Amino acid sequence: MNFVQQLSLYISITAFVFLILGLYKPWIMLWWEDVQNRRKVIRLYGSIASVAYLAHWIIVLLYT
Repeated sequence: MNFVQQLSLYISITAFVFLILGLYKPWIMLWWEDVQNRRKVIRLYGSIASVAYLAHWIIVLLYT
């Protein structure tokens, strides 16, 4: 379970870094989309970061 806990933490950190990078230049993170804007970056990478960080804390609280 420690692996899943660390994995969810690393995914949330990576998504947060991608969020910051995408807010600076959206086309770097959304190169496959027709329209790249900051709202899509926030929606995609913000939700991934939030869900992964929430999963990390749920695992911490349940298994400690």
